[in-house]
Amino acid sequence: MDLDYIEDLDYTADNETENDTSTVRTVIFSSSQPRTLTHVLVAVNIIISVVGLGGNSLVIWICGCKMKRTVITTWYISLAISDFLFCAILPLEVFYMITSHWPFGLALCKLTSSALFLNMYSSVFLLVLISMDRCLMISFPVWSHNHRTVRKAFGAVLFMWLLSALLTVPSLIFRQTRVHGTVTECYTGYMGQSRHRAVVLTRFICGFLIPFLMIVFCSSVLSFKLNRLTMRSTKPYKVMAALILTFFFCWVPYHTFILLELDLNSQSLEVLQTGLKVGTTLAAANSFISPVLYIFIGNDFKKTLKRSLTSRIEEAMAEDFRTGGLNHSRSKSMEVIHNQIKPLT
Repeated sequence: MDLDYIEDLDYTADNETENDTSTVRTVIFSSSQPRTLTHVLVAVNIIISVVGLGGNSLVIWICGCKMKRTVITTWYISLAISDFLFCAILPLEVFYMITSHWPFGLALCKLTSSALFLNMYSSVFLLVLISMDRCLMISFPVWSHNHRTVRKAFGAVLFMWLLSALLTVPSLIFRQTRVHGTVTECYTGYMGQSRHRAVVLTRFICGFLIPFLMIVFCSSVLSFKLNRLTMRSTKPYKVMAALILTFFFCWVPYHTFILLELDLNSQSLEVLQTGLKVGTTLAAANSFISPVLYIFIGNDFKKTLKRSLTSRIEEAMAEDFRTGGLNHSRSKSMEVIHNQIKPLT
């Protein structure tokens, strides 16, 4: 995960020589962060990883195995896979936060540095697809009915993943490792402030500004159309709105401090360091919020989850009765109950 903390940057400032690449790092380390903040951020990241892995696994299982494959479930499965992959990589970064030592090698350094931004791009692009899909469904219902297919949705998701991977390439290129005595660092070596500025602005414009403007436009059209229609249920649109709002609030602090970081001479380095760490943790939190929203807001998801869990419990109870030596008729009745419930899942 490329946190882009100031202490990880390895570029020369405008008034520095090319050989003095550690000046900024030295200045930052001279005013170390309170350990309390580090402990809090470590604890929060551990919670994000555990809850995110469990929650997104549940979403993938429910939407992929228990619900009918539709365009909407295709979007949400892809979003859950993106969040799951990030949460699976996060423990490596938590270890680095605790020890300040990277023993996992260059390949994993590059991989973890790219995970956050791959998640950022794929998440926001999926939110754009969801917003456009909902907007087209309301604005052009006949056309959507004839052309909106799971196969086309899968193709759009595949293109989204390819575009996200392409935009994540700078993280793979500039992330490096170096050894200081017994300690190995995993850092971002832009080798020039112009490259640093180009990468940051590209991430902000392509990964936040343009997608968010598209989402706002689609949401405005959708809101206008819904006000003129009598909808049987607005639950799907509440889920979409909640996903968009959480993405916005999770990522705005990160992008704000990253943009401020471009002008180090005018900013407080300690404030920037603290802001980037907190902002990155908030951005990571976006990966476990989606499953919570599905459970508490999504009606279809809640009903399917409840039916699936009920089926599992009935199956376990039936197994207990069968292995407990009860008579054949009692076991047979439990099998009938189980067979009646199973089709509901």
